[in-house]
Amino acid sequence: MTMTHDEVTGLILAGGQGRRMGGRDKGLEPFGAARLVEHARRCLEGRVAEVLINANRHLEEYRALGDRVICDREGGYQGPLMGIWSGLEASTTPWVLVVPCDSPALPDDLVERLMAGIGGADIAVAHDGEREHPVVALIRRELAPDLAVALQEGERKIDRWYARHACRRVDFSDCPAAFANLNTDDDKARLAQQWPAGNA
Repeated sequence: MTMTHDEVTGLILAGGQGRRMGGRDKGLEPFGAARLVEHARRCLEGRVAEVLINANRHLEEYRALGDRVICDREGGYQGPLMGIWSGLEASTTPWVLVVPCDSPALPDDLVERLMAGIGGADIAVAHDGEREHPVVALIRRELAPDLAVALQEGERKIDRWYARHACRRVDFSDCPAAFANLNTDDDKARLAQQWPAGNA
């Protein structure tokens, strides 16, 4: 079976507290010529049926950037699994492709490569040759009820939930730097030094 772009919803995770950035909303942080969430959107736009942004504050600002903005279905900033579940529940397509808001260098062909690499699995997760990047993944929407149960049981570790399902690693060892994420101001400054001038 060949998956089409119309069967995939893009989901940008921007619902965290940004604790290691002093509580600032990371998705709205400026980086280069755009905000971080806009860089995340770049690799999705035109390649998926719809772009959802999972956010829990500054909703009006995010609404200007995404097709739809969705909040966590349960409050308390419970982490990325809650954001993923909220996105799976909100999606109208069979597949959801998840990316974080704080990885501005994700490859332009991310969607195509995850679609091509999933095979018959339920989840395809990016692997840079050394480690997995669990918040860069293509997930079957039908897994939403199982994730709801896992969250109800207290599960908050993405890799442990993935292990419950047919999960395939997709090789991105040709571009490991693409998965650099900006957790702190130091991370942001370090990547900014390598960022092409004028990149948007």
